[in-house]
Amino acid sequence: MSTLKVPDLVPPPEQDAKRLKEAFDGLSKFSFSFLGLGTDEKAVTWVLGQRTASQRQLIRQAYQRLYNESLIDNITSELSGDFKDAVIMWTLDPAERDAKMAKEALKKSKSGVKHLQVIVEISCSSSPYHLAAVRQAYCALFDCSIEEDITAVVSMPLRKVLLRLVSSFRYDKELLDIEAAASEANQLHEAIKAKQLDHDQVVHILATRNFFQLKATFERYEQMHGSPIDEDISSVGKGDLVSLMKMVILCIRCPERHFAEVIRTSIVGFGTDEAALNRAIVTRAEVDMKLIKEVYPIMYKNTLEDDVIGDTSGDYQEFLLTLTGSKF
Repeated sequence: MSTLKVPDLVPPPEQDAKRLKEAFDGLSKFSFSFLGLGTDEKAVTWVLGQRTASQRQLIRQAYQRLYNESLIDNITSELSGDFKDAVIMWTLDPAERDAKMAKEALKKSKSGVKHLQVIVEISCSSSPYHLAAVRQAYCALFDCSIEEDITAVVSMPLRKVLLRLVSSFRYDKELLDIEAAASEANQLHEAIKAKQLDHDQVVHILATRNFFQLKATFERYEQMHGSPIDEDISSVGKGDLVSLMKMVILCIRCPERHFAEVIRTSIVGFGTDEAALNRAIVTRAEVDMKLIKEVYPIMYKNTLEDDVIGDTSGDYQEFLLTLTGSKF
């Protein structure tokens, strides 16, 4: 489901590190600059945009070893604008990247539930092993746990839901209990009918059941009660808790539709939300971008690539299109 195009023969990380150094110095064979004037952005995209997460980390290590310099620091100093931000996000270790995004989201949590989206995404559309790695990276980077920061800055009842989600470790195999799905669908329905979206049992079900089980539960919910669970949640009213719970349901049930929505929302209207656009494309390129590209035109009548092309330009556009499998 990844859209990443990795060459059949990948050069050693030392060779990629050398190419990046030459690109920063304007000496790359891809460069149109001479005498070391300017950075060769196309070479940066050509190297980093065609390497997996593990390969990119080996390149970072080789770069540090060969030049005693940080690759991330050099990207920061040599690139600029949205292109720089996207390349840094892509080059970071995924767990480190997501931990940093979660920290930034929590700094903005008082601005509304939208900024908490990234925490829901990490908790509800990632493997349990990735979530555990993010929590570990968060502690290493910020000298506190993500749970401590959520407790400090997020108010109830959102705090209750987020704490359970980030602290869970779900079973990651396809294991279904049809009877439990029916029983828990009823429990969810009763809580929603009573407008108790943060009921202990609701939070317990959403935070602990494996994703396959939850999808079966949501399907059984609709069969038994005649409407999708997210529609019933919407009927409870408006507010941050309703928005958060709908986000949780969508990320679990159909993450590709959630991220298609994030991309579309980031580029429609006045101006582009580059942070959201980067987050969706960078974090999902190696996960399910192929599925996102398939559902996008069904949802919005345009291809994802056409919308990206229509709202971005230059090296930034080329980098995003590389990650979506539309370049090289």
